[in-house]
Amino acid sequence: MLEAKRRAAIFLILAFILAAVTGYLVLEKVKELNADLGGMTSIYIAKGSIPSRSPIAASQVTKMDIPNKFVTDSHILSADEFEHQVSIVPLNPGDIITKNMIKPVSNLQDANNRLVTMYRTDKIQFDQVLTALDRVDIIVSTNDNGKKKTQVFMKDVLVAFAQGTNDNFSGIAVEVTADEAPSLIHMQNYAEHIRVLKANVGQASSFGDAVETSDSETDSVEKEEPVEEPASEQSEGSAAKDTESKDGGADKTEESPDLKSEYSVE
Repeated sequence: MLEAKRRAAIFLILAFILAAVTGYLVLEKVKELNADLGGMTSIYIAKGSIPSRSPIAASQVTKMDIPNKFVTDSHILSADEFEHQVSIVPLNPGDIITKNMIKPVSNLQDANNRLVTMYRTDKIQFDQVLTALDRVDIIVSTNDNGKKKTQVFMKDVLVAFAQGTNDNFSGIAVEVTADEAPSLIHMQNYAEHIRVLKANVGQASSFGDAVETSDSETDSVEKEEPVEEPASEQSEGSAAKDTESKDGGADKTEESPDLKSEYSVE
């Protein structure tokens, strides 16, 4: 009886030792796997159904943790990246949202307008570096059977966005109507030369205000001048009259002896 208890105790001790060793080995393996995975990162997935081409709201997305090993540059890690964005594909609940699934909301002023890009080439020249919301005039030069002509093709066209800045400026996208888009593309393909001029509409209006102010000041000056001029004219006139009166008196005095002599001769 004692021998059986001793054997049972030995088996229990061996089982406990083996279990401890096994647990230690499993724990080390899990730590190794976690080290390879690099921890966890939260990415964004669709919380509910999101239709395509509609702005994405913060309430339509939620977070999900995945190992860092599987995180790529296309995953969205911040809620700010959904601001002013739309999904180009319909999303179902639980779908992982990536950057290639979303695009900026269109800022076109009219649904019937279109964006036409114009990049700097040997044929297309920009006089100035442009930015979004600028206005431009498009000048084209054509050669129709030897008849060369340069004319304003489009005027006061809105710049939707610009590619590059300063020395890296490469082109713009202009917003035109759907009817004007084919004509502009035709000119880009077949015109001899296209020149894009910046139209400073805002500065022109402010300059006009300045001109109006100067005109008003000029008017005020002109209004003030007539007040002073009559006085000077009067003084000059009075001086002239005095001179004339004196001259007249002198003439009379000079003429009087002649008259007397004539009378005396007679």
